[in-house]
Amino acid sequence: GVSLAVRADSDGAWHDLVVEMLRFYRDALCNPHWGEQIAFRGERTLRVSMVVQGLAKDDAEAVWAPFLAWLQARPAYRIVEPLQALSLPARHMWDAAFFRAHAPQFIAEDTRADSPAQHMLWKGDQGQVGWFLHGYASVWLPSDLLSDARRTAAATAICAAAAHMDVELHCNKGLFGAPAGALAAARDTATHPGVLDAFALALIGNAGGPVYPGCGGQVDEDRARSGAVRVGRAYAALRDVAPDPATYVSECDYFQPQWQQAFWGPHYPRLLAAKRRYDPEGLFVIHHGVGSEDWSPDGFIPQG
Repeated sequence: GVSLAVRADSDGAWHDLVVEMLRFYRDALCNPHWGEQIAFRGERTLRVSMVVQGLAKDDAEAVWAPFLAWLQARPAYRIVEPLQALSLPARHMWDAAFFRAHAPQFIAEDTRADSPAQHMLWKGDQGQVGWFLHGYASVWLPSDLLSDARRTAAATAICAAAAHMDVELHCNKGLFGAPAGALAAARDTATHPGVLDAFALALIGNAGGPVYPGCGGQVDEDRARSGAVRVGRAYAALRDVAPDPATYVSECDYFQPQWQQAFWGPHYPRLLAAKRRYDPEGLFVIHHGVGSEDWSPDGFIPQG
């Protein structure tokens, strides 16, 4: 994997950094070797946390050398976390003992006294444990945003969104640049076909700590409402360049408007026909699931 964090010293430099990151992703990273996350965060900070397959550590570092040279040639940027590259056999990807010995900076421990030795989680995921979401949204970003004609507009939208809330691009959740066989297999599923041309799934969220029975804590309502508004504004900024809200049903806004189209697009009529054929009484109903429009929001009262 590769990690890196860079901070820009002005809004103009921040916009230029986002433009360059998108170009570099298109030309060097949008291929079967690379996946995971590129994040645009507060304080004009770019944070990279990517995984790589099929490349040795030296090869991965060589891929990033031109991007580092671009940064180092411009005094407007400060590298706040130097590039770190890690190469390991895939069988160790969830091996807690291996990471403790070779790369402890990437993991967080299960701190309970009776936790098994094999327990670990990725450090970047630690905040998700028991979190209480204030707002959450996602959208697949189409590949044409990487083009010379649209990259500047894409960067403008990302900067506008990140001014409200951090924006994470999950590059392994878009299939643009994937091999033809992978695209053909994904095309033959119920997933929205927008995934085939998406270079990333953009995720925006805001949350607080656990507030569930037995966990203690209390919802900070002012912070929660503010967070929900900021998520909505960030999502709206991205919609300026991705107006058709195709997204991934398992990581989406609970209140997603036009959810049938957003989750499944042209596949929805066929899915709905299958649902009504095999479950005509609506025994299985979930929020914003196929056929849920036939029921009240709580899933108990038939509609229409």
